[in-house]
Amino acid sequence: MKKYSWLTILMALVLMLGSFTAAHAEIIPPRGEGQIGLSAAILCEELSVRQAPSGSAQKVTTARYGDILIVMSVSDGWAYCTLGDSEDSPMGWVNMDYIAIDPAMYRTESKTPVYAWNSTSAYKVALLSKNTVLPILKEEGDWLLVSLRGAVGWIHK
Repeated sequence: MKKYSWLTILMALVLMLGSFTAAHAEIIPPRGEGQIGLSAAILCEELSVRQAPSGSAQKVTTARYGDILIVMSVSDGWAYCTLGDSEDSPMGWVNMDYIAIDPAMYRTESKTPVYAWNSTSAYKVALLSKNTVLPILKEEGDWLLVSLRGAVGWIHK
């Protein structure tokens, strides 16, 4: 039987553990302009869609995180959009502070930690499950800032 040094065994274990803990993902590029406008990701849990570009305008409906939102025009911090791609989809204005227009998206392929800032020594604020899809807000070196339904966090690529 062949004998291995403790250093060889330790290195093999480190390599094996590294392959289990590495975050794998797919980065989905922005879609670009469609037939009627640009898609947008809703960055909060719920977003009021209004008849006019004003916070005091009557609410048409409520959009939710994950809904399809298509922006057709923008004006003074407001986006005129439709919720869906059918002719009878509700239309109205949303505050642009709560959407990301045509973002790249991040899809996990395994459990992935999300950090409070761009360092693996930072507090973990979430652990994403496989096939979670989130909008990418910013890229900084080997780090991505992603939207977490009203909060943000950093993922190491």
